[in-house]
Amino acid sequence: MTPAHAPTTVPTREIGITMGDPAGIGPEILCRAVAEMSASERAQTLVIGDRDVLRRAAEVAGVSVNFQAAEDADGSGAAVALDHVPVPDGPLADGQVSAAAGEAAFRCVHRAVEQAQAGGIGVIVTAPLNKAALHAAERKYDGHTGMLAALTGAPSSFMLLTSDALATLHVSTHVSLREATTRATRERVRETIEVGDRHLRKVKGRAPRIAVAGLNPHCGEGGLFGREEIDAIEPGVADAQAQGIDVVGPISGDTVFYRASRGEFDLVVAQYHDQGHIPIKLIAFDSTVNVSLGLPVKRTSVDHGTAFDIAWQGRADHTNMRCAIAYARRMAAAPD
Repeated sequence: MTPAHAPTTVPTREIGITMGDPAGIGPEILCRAVAEMSASERAQTLVIGDRDVLRRAAEVAGVSVNFQAAEDADGSGAAVALDHVPVPDGPLADGQVSAAAGEAAFRCVHRAVEQAQAGGIGVIVTAPLNKAALHAAERKYDGHTGMLAALTGAPSSFMLLTSDALATLHVSTHVSLREATTRATRERVRETIEVGDRHLRKVKGRAPRIAVAGLNPHCGEGGLFGREEIDAIEPGVADAQAQGIDVVGPISGDTVFYRASRGEFDLVVAQYHDQGHIPIKLIAFDSTVNVSLGLPVKRTSVDHGTAFDIAWQGRADHTNMRCAIAYARRMAAAPD
């Protein structure tokens, strides 16, 4: 697949929000978030999903949202522009894994990528999908980030989790712990630092202060508990420092996140999934935003799953969706 390039023209709308797995809470939290938008914000928003599913979700959520075909939207924000992507083989059972729901979630993301590449939207915001449903539909991706990399032809991608309290960017994510140790290479560490530095310079308007976590206990104690710090992480940090990036490390994982949460660093580079996810979800579970970096399209997401156990009961909390949308608008406004 030939890598796609982000559009150079000003997007038609700032953001496009996918509905996620239609059997989960995605449609509900989307409708709640859209209902709270101002008219000007709605005018800069495109929703991508099934019309009937979204109308029902608005009723379940107890909000009033008027969806209108994108080509008919007048830009006033009185109605929300909708790119209708129908659910195949509907209707679906609420709160249950199904291939049809997984396929619907995939098609919405695929359409969002097309919109972003064509200049229709500036940033993609994704509601949660279910990996089991995705695989049941024969869409063998490890989640949104891997799917977006495949759809855009990107050679690699990076997962940033960000909140007001802490931000962490991962060297590896959805792989086994054994495989994660082999992915902490000099090149990958350097690339992760570079990607985080570029992104935060745009969003914050200044050079960020970055810390890199070690992989082993106490950063390996000079090789006693492993040589990854000596052979890969320290050289990767040095390579980034040689480019003028404000980065230090490796710093032991049992202290670096505490120091960052106290304001010493803007970003921590974590070596594997749980090393970065646990601290940020502990201190900012409801407000953490998942951001995909290293792709030719921009994307934010909620940092939670489909919550099948409470789906379609009017109980879903849309706080995280609000945060994902707010961060997407910051990204849309930041210079390229």
